Amino acid sequence: MHTGFDIVYQDHAVLVINKHHGLLSVPGRLPENFDSVALRLQQLVNPDLRIVHRLDCDTSGLMVLAFDADSHRELSRQFHDREVNKRYQALVFGQLWPDQGRVELPLRYDAERKPRHCVDHLAGKPALTLWQVRERTAEHTRVDLTPWTGRSHQLRVHMLALGHPIIGDMLYAENEALAAAPRLCLHACTLGFTHPSSKEHLEFQSPIPF
Repeated sequence: MHTGFDIVYQDHAVLVINKHHGLLSVPGRLPENFDSVALRLQQLVNPDLRIVHRLDCDTSGLMVLAFDADSHRELSRQFHDREVNKRYQALVFGQLWPDQGRVELPLRYDAERKPRHCVDHLAGKPALTLWQVRERTAEHTRVDLTPWTGRSHQLRVHMLALGHPIIGDMLYAENEALAAAPRLCLHACTLGFTHPSSKEHLEFQSPIPF
């Protein structure tokens, strides 16, 4: 059975998985969108598992879930207080310069082009992304992305705003950038947090699939 995820770490309090691309983190509103990481894990591992944070359907990579309310509350606090180490890697279209930088552009849901989000300097919520170039080719740039905030579609919209959409992005890339890959080339490759009960710092890495 293709589960849509790989278990990376499990103990009495937390479960860390590597989510495959193309699977929702939580059930959607419509019946055809009920299938998700949360639903599958509750059926296959433990019905009490609770989602702490989300990845976009087309984004792959590391997620942490909690087995009980106290662990969920503490992990959620760490995400809210920005105590979690999150890093993504992406392939963006074209050559991104200079070697590092930051994007600080406010974002909001674009109700006229749902499910897209957009930059809005008046009504948007603050959003900050740090980026670091790892490699350049003639067609694309491999870049590490660190979201300081956690807005929906933040990395995808911020890269688009720089003029370098993530390749394979069916929502925000067009033409050559869209056709350059069969999937969204965005992966949550690093996840670090403090264990909610032992208080040990845990850090996980996931191989880049593109």
